Order: sequence, then structure tokens, then C-alpha cells
Amino acid sequence: MESDSIEPLDPSKLPKVDTYQIWQEKQKIPIIRGFFVEDIKKVELEPWDLKGGLGAFVVLDGTGGINDAYICEIPAGGKLKPQRHLYEEMIYVAKGHGATTVWQKDGKKHTFEWGPGSVFAIPLNASYQHFNGSGSEPARYFAVTNSSFMMNLFHNVDFIFGDEFVFSDRFNPAQEDYFSGKGQVYGRFYMTTNFVADTHTVGLKDYSERGAGGTNMKFDLAGQTMGCHISEFPVGTYKKGHRHGPGAHVIILSGQGYSVLWIDENDKKRVDWRPGSVVVPPNQWFHQHFNSGAQPSRYLAFRWGAWRFRFMRLTDGEGSTYKSLKVGGGQIEYEDEDPNIHKEFEAAMAEAGASCRMASYHPGCTYRAAKAS
Repeated sequence: MESDSIEPLDPSKLPKVDTYQIWQEKQKIPIIRGFFVEDIKKVELEPWDLKGGLGAFVVLDGTGGINDAYICEIPAGGKLKPQRHLYEEMIYVAKGHGATTVWQKDGKKHTFEWGPGSVFAIPLNASYQHFNGSGSEPARYFAVTNSSFMMNLFHNVDFIFGDEFVFSDRFNPAQEDYFSGKGQVYGRFYMTTNFVADTHTVGLKDYSERGAGGTNMKFDLAGQTMGCHISEFPVGTYKKGHRHGPGAHVIILSGQGYSVLWIDENDKKRVDWRPGSVVVPPNQWFHQHFNSGAQPSRYLAFRWGAWRFRFMRLTDGEGSTYKSLKVGGGQIEYEDEDPNIHKEFEAAMAEAGASCRMASYHPGCTYRAAKAS
């Protein structure tokens, strides 16, 4: 009796569909991949018919397919096409001045002005249009969206761009000061707002849990499930190593330094950054940010998981990013980190002609020993 042959498993032959990837390829603009973007202000862009300006997708390895980013430029004296879509979007203005008008069907139009460093969110499925306020210089912004998630969830692009449901709970046109920049702070540093005029100067609060005199502010923007935060850490210091889920786009606002990322202690990746750089740590990779420059380092992070609306935090427990590994969190305390991490930081500071200021925080700091003697 002949044995029945069993067909080998070959997933590559299955008729799989990635709706987002198909849509993305149809846009015919560049796609930036990898771990890191050196400077979003210098990325080469190409005409993007959907927006009516220049654009490029930024789909770094650390997104894990749950969110994406793009860069868009509005020509001098120009405007983009009106948009409406069933996915969330957060925007950071990299350069230029302009205005955005947002409206609901049959509702009052709201217009607000923005400039370099501004951050705001587009209310879900609201109509909007961006305008460049300068007649001589282009304006450029960096946006993070959950379009990849939403397109692959419904796998129907016409629904994403054509549905007319009004989310009045997220954006009520009758609220006069919706984009005024006014916000309410809860606890130490949890803010609800819809517009941040300047991320470079907005006030931050103590976040010593993350180490070395750091400060922070966490934002709930336009009632989104995505969220963002701004962190700053002093000259001569670095943050504690930690890990979390995918999709956190870290945008450097000020300062000079580097980040180290790893899932294997023996295979660490280093990226050197400056204002305009973007790095996205992959899912559950440890990463650590180091200020090796002459001024405080500040960054903005766009990510899944707003503090207010809990969603897409499948691998992160409450507060896990600032709780020690020893108690079930995702953070490496200074005393538990690889000693070479601090040695390399001291060497980087010496090369820059600066001093390490970790003596009060790190038990292995040589400046601590020198101070004691």
C-alpha cells in the first residue's frame, strides 16, 4: 500500500493580502526603511498626488506593522489638498509656518496657526487642510498614523477614505477653543490638549523614575488611542535602559547624543543623533538614550497607547517602562546594567571634551570615585 504524500508547508504560496502595502505602493513616493532617519528636514521627497505636495513614507523596522510615518512638504505659498480618513494622525512641524483648517460635515471650520516645533493631532475622520504661511519657504512636517493598522483591519481603502461618520465625541465644532493650546494636567505630567505650540519650550515635570534628573510630559491629543510624550535629560547624563512594545517614533528636538538598541547583549546597535533624527526601537528591544553633547537633550515620542485611552499595550503592563526588571517591569536600573555601557559613555564625554555628570546616579561612575577622594 502506497503512503499518501503530504504536501510540504510553504506559506509563501498562500494568497496573502496586505492592504496597506498595496495602497502604499500605489502612492509612488519614496519609502524610507531601516532603524534610523538622520534628519527628517533633509530627506528627499517626491510629488504625492494624494496630498498635493511632496512626500515620503517612513516605515522603520521598529514599527512592527502597527503604525507608520510619513514626511510631507507644502510648497512656498501653497496648500495641500483637503483630506479625511478613518485613521488617527499626529503631526510634528519640522520647519516652516502655516495654518490648518479642520471641520466636520455641516459644522463650523476651525483654523489655527503653527510653526517649527508645533504638535497637534487630526481628529478622527474630520476634514482638514494644511496651508503654508510663507511665500518664500516650504513648510515640512512629520506625521505618525495608524493607517497600516486600520487599512489591514478593514482591508477596504474606500471605506477608510470614504466613510462619513462624524466622531463628535472627539471633535465637537461648537467647542470654540478646541485648538487653542489650552490643556488640563492630571497628576504630575499627564496632559489632555489638542495643540502644543512649541515642543522645544513647553514645560516638563520631574521624571526621576527614568533616571538622571529627567523631566517629562505625556499628552492625550484629540482623544486618540495613539499618544505622545516629551522627555528631556541634562548634559552629561543618560536615561535608564528599558523596553516596550513596537511603534514608538522618537524624534530628537534638541541636543546631541546617541542611542543603543539591543535584544542580544552581544549584538548592540548604536545610532548617533541630533535635532531632526528619528529612531524607532523594535518590539521589546532594550534601548537607552545618551546625552553626549553640550546642552540638554529633548525628544518627542509618537506611539501607540495614550495614557487616557488604553489600547495596543499588549506586551506592556501598567508602568512597566519605569519599573525595574527585578519587580516584573521593563527597566534596567543603573546598578544592574552592563558596566561597559557607562564606560563607553564616559569615553564619549571625554572625546567631546565634557564631563560625565552621573556621579549622583550611577554606582560605577569614575567621577563619583574622584569626587569622594
